[in-house]
Amino acid sequence: MQHVGWSHQAKTPGRVTVYPDGCRDVIVVEAPGEAPHLLFSDWDDRPRVVDVVAGVRMTGFRLRPGLTLSPDALAELAGEEAHTAAFLGDRLNPADEMAEIVDLLAGSALPLIRIARRAGVSPRTLQRRFHEKRLPVPDFWRRLGRARRAAAALSDDMPLAAIAASLGYSDQAHMTRDCLRWFGQSPARLRRDEAARAILAQPGLGNWAGVQISMR
Repeated sequence: MQHVGWSHQAKTPGRVTVYPDGCRDVIVVEAPGEAPHLLFSDWDDRPRVVDVVAGVRMTGFRLRPGLTLSPDALAELAGEEAHTAAFLGDRLNPADEMAEIVDLLAGSALPLIRIARRAGVSPRTLQRRFHEKRLPVPDFWRRLGRARRAAAALSDDMPLAAIAASLGYSDQAHMTRDCLRWFGQSPARLRRDEAARAILAQPGLGNWAGVQISMR
């Protein structure tokens, strides 16, 4: 599955926190009395707060980590928002090589040289491919993927030091710095924040699945 869907309509004004998930979202925004328009999210590298306007409906299509759309494709989609799902089905390659490399970077402890070797190129060439595809550098995917795996492990009772060791952090303090950097909370606080962990458990980097995202 190359994208998953979600929708949200706020009955009252509010604010929501968006956490880095390694994905870009094509979002169709429908405000009362206005024509639909498109937003295309960026790859977040830290938490951000979004103001939600009452009555506005958002229908989102979260792209698989490592996939993106060109400005020309987005321009072509403008005015055809009702057909976004079919458009993405035609444009997104189910065997995209970069998405597969991103999966490796996010989900394993393999060094970059071994991942590049699997792709049949040198590390420098792999770095250049990420640049040419307008993708964040490989280290972005490695660090975010490990932080998201740490957040997922907080749902059980494993000691924080053991989680850090299992994921290759040099120590618990290193894992804490990563969680603060990506999610704005320490692992201990994230463990108590069920709402944040539920958002981090949605399909994204390291836990991609072709299922509809439930928005509450």
